[in-house]
Amino acid sequence: MKIFKIMFWVLWRTWFYVLVLIPIIVMFPFLFLTILSKKTYPQFFWLARKWSKIIVFGMGFYYKIDQDQEFEKGKSYILVSNHTSMLDIMLMFAIVKDNPFVFVGKAELSKIPVLGFFYKRTCILVDRSNGKSRYKVFESAQKKINQGLSICIFPEGGVPHESIFLDTFKDGAFRLAIEHHLAIVPITFPDNKKRFSYTFLSGSMGKIRIKIHPFVETKDLKLDKKLDLREQVRNTILNQLELFNT
Repeated sequence: MKIFKIMFWVLWRTWFYVLVLIPIIVMFPFLFLTILSKKTYPQFFWLARKWSKIIVFGMGFYYKIDQDQEFEKGKSYILVSNHTSMLDIMLMFAIVKDNPFVFVGKAELSKIPVLGFFYKRTCILVDRSNGKSRYKVFESAQKKINQGLSICIFPEGGVPHESIFLDTFKDGAFRLAIEHHLAIVPITFPDNKKRFSYTFLSGSMGKIRIKIHPFVETKDLKLDKKLDLREQVRNTILNQLELFNT
C-alpha cells in the first residue's frame, strides 16, 4: 500500500510542475507584453489569476472562502497571511479579484527557470541578508502603492519549518501599512500545509478552506504602534489556525 502512495505522490508532484510551466510557456507572448509597461500590470494580474486557477483545480483542489469583509474595487491594501505552501501564492491570486497586487518575495526565487523571468519583473525582491535590500523594498512598495496597487507580504519572512505552527512576524508589512494609511487584510490558510507542503512525499487532493478576516484600519495609527499592530494581526491568524485545527 505504501508503495502506491509513494508512486502517487511522485506523479502528482511532477504534475504540479507541469501545470506551473505549461501555461506560462503557452501564454508567454501575452505575459511578456503585459510586463513591458506599468500601465498593463492589471492585464498581467488577470493572466496570473487564470494561471493560478489552472494549477489549483488541475491539482484536484477546490477552495471555500469565508470572507468577513468585501474588498473595495480599485483600493490598495496590505495583504498578509501565514505561509506554509507553494499554494499560498496561487490561492492569493485566485481569491483577490479586483485589487491587483504585487508580492514581496525572496530575491533568490528569480533564478528559477522561466518562472523567475516574470517573478523578478513583477514582484518586489528582497535579500533578507542585505540591509540595503530591505530598505529598497519600502521604496519599491511606495511606487507600487502610488500606482494604485496592493502589496502582499508573508510576514513570517519565509516558509517556516513544518514543526512551527505559526512563526513570529516581521515588522515590514505593518510599517508599510501605517506609513501609507492602508488597511491590512489578514488571511488564514489552515489547510495548505496538509494539502501541499514543501515535503515532497506528502499531501492530498480535496477542499482548501480560506478565511479572510475583517480588515484592520491603520489611518489613525502612529509608527510607534507598529508592534502592537503586528501582534494583533498575528493573533487573529493564530486564533483561526487553532480553531481550524481543534
